[in-house]
Amino acid sequence: MFFKELRYYFSTPIAYIVIGLYLLAISLFLWVIPGQWNIIDSGYAQVDGLFQLSPWLFMLLCPALTMRLFSEERQSGIWDLIRTKPISLSRIVLSKYFAALTLVLIGLLPCFIHYFVVAYLAEPVGNLDSGAFLGSFLGLILLSSTFMAVGILCATFSKSQIVCFITSALACFVLYWTMMQEHYASISRGVLDMRDLVFFATIIVVCIVATILTIDKLTRK
Repeated sequence: MFFKELRYYFSTPIAYIVIGLYLLAISLFLWVIPGQWNIIDSGYAQVDGLFQLSPWLFMLLCPALTMRLFSEERQSGIWDLIRTKPISLSRIVLSKYFAALTLVLIGLLPCFIHYFVVAYLAEPVGNLDSGAFLGSFLGLILLSSTFMAVGILCATFSKSQIVCFITSALACFVLYWTMMQEHYASISRGVLDMRDLVFFATIIVVCIVATILTIDKLTRK
């Protein structure tokens, strides 16, 4: 199921469009568009803009990847066929979740290019806080994992992909603005506090369990 979902993403323009738009937007803000996130304008060897911009972009990127996870199959009737196979519901949900998350992680890998470029441009060369970068990158992975969990839960709310996308994007925005931002900022400073890790892990587990229960309820109707 995992590889089936992953192959689907790369057999359609979805993966290339979403990843491409994210990398393009980040590159433009960091190197081309003047402003507070522009590395050249700041005059400092840092890539803080990457970690300040990414959460807001992920609020759209993650819902765009999860909005179709159940709606297409429910509309076409393929979901009923899948449920007749000897595959547990939890395995189906987790396969979809990790396939979408893997796509996000693949999209994050090219961001290391910005780190190496800034390290090369720094005076002296390599004068860049690697610990802070890796801590921020870990925070971004946890945040994207949480957004994906929220997105997969919202994907069960409707057969309409547009409704799923809007619901997921709003949920991610509200959760980030009210709860996640502080924990994400803490990890981004390079501080690995167990409370922050437990916070993100709890939301992920709750959303995935809620997704399984919701899908199970829908299939019993």
